Amino acid sequence: MSKTYSISELASEFDVTTRSIRFYEDQKLLHPTRRGQTRIYSSQDRVRLKLTLRGKRLGFSLAEIRELFELWDETRSGSEKQLQLMLSKISERKAALEQQMKDITMVQLELESAEIRCRQALEELNEKHPATTK
Repeated sequence: MSKTYSISELASEFDVTTRSIRFYEDQKLLHPTRRGQTRIYSSQDRVRLKLTLRGKRLGFSLAEIRELFELWDETRSGSEKQLQLMLSKISERKAALEQQMKDITMVQLELESAEIRCRQALEELNEKHPATTK
């Protein structure tokens, strides 16, 4: 018999809220069985939760993660189609991150330039109107 998990066990293990886990279930990423009102999560659900959280850290949307899971579920062992999709998603994410890094660098340069202009203007003001000491 394979190990099962309660929602609170998974929440504790992965440091997420039970509400988040229920949300992932609503998004069709997890498929627990029910015993009355109690959700029973399988080892596969545990792996899917781990992969969902990893995918989110990498910047994938829940829809993209679900798409990858669906491809996996079709073949039960993965497929070339799934791997090609994953490589495509990785390339897209890397390109987006590279653009974000360029944007951040540009904003940093603009902030430095604005800071220099403000300091120069402040110096000019102080030279024209020196502060009086009491």
